[in-house]
Amino acid sequence: MAIVHSLAVYPIKGCAGVVLERAEVTPTGLAHDRLFAVVGPDGDTCWQGATPRLAVIRGQLRHEGAKLALSAPGADELVLDVATDGAARPVEVEKWPGAGIDQGAEAAEWVSGVVGQPVRLVREPARASRTGVDPTALLVLSLSSLDCLNERILERGADPVPMDRFRPNIVISGWPEPHTEDRVGRMTIGGARIGFGELAIRCAVTLVDQSVGTRVGPEPLRTLATYRREPEGVSFGLKAAVLRPGSIAVGDAVTVEEWR
Repeated sequence: MAIVHSLAVYPIKGCAGVVLERAEVTPTGLAHDRLFAVVGPDGDTCWQGATPRLAVIRGQLRHEGAKLALSAPGADELVLDVATDGAARPVEVEKWPGAGIDQGAEAAEWVSGVVGQPVRLVREPARASRTGVDPTALLVLSLSSLDCLNERILERGADPVPMDRFRPNIVISGWPEPHTEDRVGRMTIGGARIGFGELAIRCAVTLVDQSVGTRVGPEPLRTLATYRREPEGVSFGLKAAVLRPGSIAVGDAVTVEEWR
């Protein structure tokens, strides 16, 4: 039987994930997923491909989202009052409305010190106002897909990669066939229903060791390119749309209602 093996949310886009036992699936994905972003002086999103040190920054929301705790190796923890309104900063962040709520000078100084370059920390304004179905709200992967990939990597004489290289929200165990997630049209997990959005095309973020924030490549992209090529690049995992919000938990059964 297929079940939820693990859950993770990424409160700050491009930064470390927070492992969960239970999560609320909202129309835009797991609650608080990618709610914040790190941007450069020009407002463009910072991403791990260019700034791998982002991987070691962990943001955790506390007090029902009123505070954000920032931590990273070698840095003192910083706990911020989350700014949810005020002057918006023009930013270019995927899915955002062209603006972000700046979280202040102290947050900017702390994050800049960790990544080694001037940046700002911003929050998405009015997430609940998003309209339409987001076909990429969740990233789903199966253990069997990772096992298959790592077998191929080992055959090439390289070291296997951990699941966190792919930064999934939902990891599923119990599917014996690798890449079963590719064929899911619609499935229920706990109280939520999700549906196929698109295959996840992978980028240089997968080359970053998430535990230390350094780029170590060429795996897994080198091996994925031998058997997972798509017109847009190499794929690994399912990007899914939320068809019905609800609560999900580790150990919940995964029931496929419709296959592609």
